[in-house]
Amino acid sequence: MSSALSVYLLDPAATRALVGSRDDQLLEVIRDSFGDQLAHDDDWFRHEIEKGAPTAYEALRTVVHGGPFSEDEQHAFQYGYAYKRLCELTGSFLDNSCFTPHRGDWLSVVDKGLTELGITAVSVAEFGYCGLPNPLPWTYMPGCGVWTPEQCAQALEQFEETKRKGHAPPLEPEVVDAVFDCIGWLRLTESRPGFGVIGFVS
Repeated sequence: MSSALSVYLLDPAATRALVGSRDDQLLEVIRDSFGDQLAHDDDWFRHEIEKGAPTAYEALRTVVHGGPFSEDEQHAFQYGYAYKRLCELTGSFLDNSCFTPHRGDWLSVVDKGLTELGITAVSVAEFGYCGLPNPLPWTYMPGCGVWTPEQCAQALEQFEETKRKGHAPPLEPEVVDAVFDCIGWLRLTESRPGFGVIGFVS
């Protein structure tokens, strides 16, 4: 079974602030402009919804209002996908062609490549963890992780230090491509104060 990594350039603090914001105007815009996407997701998760899981819009409204969340742990995935939708709508989608689809421990392999280049401040494997903001309930899928602006800046400093040292470790071509995609994401944060990267594995 393959997985997908979706990454977004945005202000992590501002995005987290949408959770519990009670911004009904935002919800109205989403419902009016992205109703087809919501309906598509409801069809995809039809069996879970028939068993009591919230619809895509219901989950989105719950996230924006900060609760109340279903007490059934089997429903938690919908809130994770609702937060992902907020990132889709408020952030810029980043090129994920080296990561979607991927299998096995590919994210860890790319992390090893980053480490070989001296970059330890960020990790693509951490996008597979549950880094959803409070009070969203824990869910295995989708995984979520954040590269804060500070981590991005540190990672770029580490890469520049590696270049100054002239260190060029032997890496497989596909790993090189993926690593430089990551560096490209980091570069985009340089000119956007307060911006970082939020990623989701699903």
